[in-house]
Amino acid sequence: MEAQDFKVIVVGGSYSGLSAAMTLGRSLRKTLVIDSAKPCNHFTPHSHNFLTQDGMTPQQIAKIAKEQVEKYASVTFISDEAIKAERLENTFIIETKSGQVYKTAKLVFSTGIKDIMPDIKGFVECWGKSVIHCPYCHGYEYRDQKTAIWVNEENAFHLAPLIRNLTQKVTVLTNGAVRFTTEERSKFNKNGIRIEEGKIAELEHSNGQLRTILFQDARKESFDALYTQLPFEQHCGIPSALGCEYTDKGYLKTDMFFKTTVEGVYACGDNTSPFRAVSNAVANGNFAGATINRELASEQF
Repeated sequence: MEAQDFKVIVVGGSYSGLSAAMTLGRSLRKTLVIDSAKPCNHFTPHSHNFLTQDGMTPQQIAKIAKEQVEKYASVTFISDEAIKAERLENTFIIETKSGQVYKTAKLVFSTGIKDIMPDIKGFVECWGKSVIHCPYCHGYEYRDQKTAIWVNEENAFHLAPLIRNLTQKVTVLTNGAVRFTTEERSKFNKNGIRIEEGKIAELEHSNGQLRTILFQDARKESFDALYTQLPFEQHCGIPSALGCEYTDKGYLKTDMFFKTTVEGVYACGDNTSPFRAVSNAVANGNFAGATINRELASEQF
């Protein structure tokens, strides 16, 4: 099968991918967006802290964005999944799950990450609704409410002050023996934050709204919200197969222009940064698209 030729292929058609595609479309670059419709935030009912779109659903934002990008004739969308890539000199060959083959000079991965959920009853149903990861995305909606932070490591001192700013009803859940130092425990106490060591057995909820946390010793405590930051894995393994390097936290390593460590390969969005916000993904994609267009223009000049 003869490969269809594009200047740029964007793998992943959520916010960062759509933003990159818009920039490239407006720059008249023949661009293909391959999207398997698996966005990171599909659990979340509403998106916040993004100007002009505050309170919209993620699906509404993505729908509007795609409709706007589709107006640019140089951008093509396909609903498919990229499963393999290889580099032949200055060209990348991409194969998809449906058996299609494409080639391109520049390759963008905006493929996001996949959260690894704990095996706790009720967790998945609450994730993105009342079990949340970001005080900027969700914290305002749970201001002044009884809130738990599930953490037992140094990251607690990143989250705790931000959440304590939104509510004084804060409890740290360690889900087992405390690993904080005496000084750290003293700091929590000073700020009126209680530490609960019980192991979590179940999240009791109503349609995803947390009501009660049940501990393994049969104790219960009511909470309105629970913050936690989950381990994750990359949604797409192709960058690794191409030789792209990752950070020690598991994110794709990029420079300030969203170039990976492999020439001609770029990455943007949640697969590159712990700052998981729609606004950040859009900004990343815009910048990545501009970087690619500048490089293509320089090569042609």
